[in-house]
Amino acid sequence: MKKRMLLAVVVMLAAAGFVQAQDGELHGYIDLTYQSKYVWRGIDVFNDKSAFQPTVDLDLYGTGFGVNAQGHMANSGEAGPPLPDGGDLGMVNSERWDITLYYQQRLFGDAPYAINHRLGWVNYTYPELDSRDLDLQELHSIFSFPNLLPVEGLVPTYVLVKLWPNSTNSWLGSPTHALAARGTASGWAHIFMLDYGIPMPSMLPSQPEQVLKLHAEAVYNDGVHPAGANVDQDWSNAVFGACTDIDLGNNMTLTPGVYHQVTMDKSINGDKDETWATLGLKYKF
Repeated sequence: MKKRMLLAVVVMLAAAGFVQAQDGELHGYIDLTYQSKYVWRGIDVFNDKSAFQPTVDLDLYGTGFGVNAQGHMANSGEAGPPLPDGGDLGMVNSERWDITLYYQQRLFGDAPYAINHRLGWVNYTYPELDSRDLDLQELHSIFSFPNLLPVEGLVPTYVLVKLWPNSTNSWLGSPTHALAARGTASGWAHIFMLDYGIPMPSMLPSQPEQVLKLHAEAVYNDGVHPAGANVDQDWSNAVFGACTDIDLGNNMTLTPGVYHQVTMDKSINGDKDETWATLGLKYKF
C-alpha cells in the first residue's frame, strides 16, 4: 500500500510538472533507465540482478531549488542482500526510493575558479518496510569545477556525503537489534570524479553533434552502507565508464552506457569487481 501511495505521488509530481511547463513556469525531466546491475556507492545491491530506475526531476521555477524522486526496482523476485541471521530482505523489500530536495547555483561566473555547487538532502525509503526499519537520510554537497583544468571538457568534481539512519529505533540505529552487529549505517564518504566529453560523429543525421562522455571516480568510504555493514575507513572502489546522449527529437534522449568498478576494499563488496550496462530514456519538459 505504501509503495502504491509513493508511486502515485511521483506520478502526480510528473503530471503537475508537465502541465506547469506548458505555461513556461516549471521545467524538469522524466527518465526511465534499465540497468543490468544496480551498483550503489560500490555495492552490488541486487546481487547481479538487473534493475529498473524511474526518475522524476523538477526545477522549481529557475530559483535553483529542485526536487527529485528516483526508484530502484529489482527485475527479480529472488533473494535479496543477506542478513546476519542467515535470512534476507528479499528483492522486493530491498527496493528503494530516493527523495531529494536540492539547491544548485553557479559561483564566480566564467572565472577559472568557477564552481557549480549543489547542496542536497535525501530521504532513502523502502516502501515495503516500516519507515523506522531501514530508512536513511543523507546530506551531500557537490562541487564541480568546469573551468579549472586547461583541457576543454575535462571537469573535476568533489562530493561530500553524510549518511545516517532515519530513526534511533531503526534496525541500523538500535544497539539491541540483530542488524546492529553490522554497524549503524552512519558515516561519511568522499567521492572524487573526473568527466571528459569527446565530440564524435552523430549516430543520427538529425543530430548535428554527439558527445562521448567518459567518467571516472574514486570513493573514500568511512561508514556509508545502506544495510549498515561495518566498512573499513579506506579507499573502497573506483568506477570507470562511458555514455552518450542520442537525440531522438521532441525533447526525447536515449542514453546507452557501460561501466566497470574496481573494488579496492573487501568490506564494501567482497572480492567482486563489477561490470554493468545501462540504457536510459529521458523526456525533458
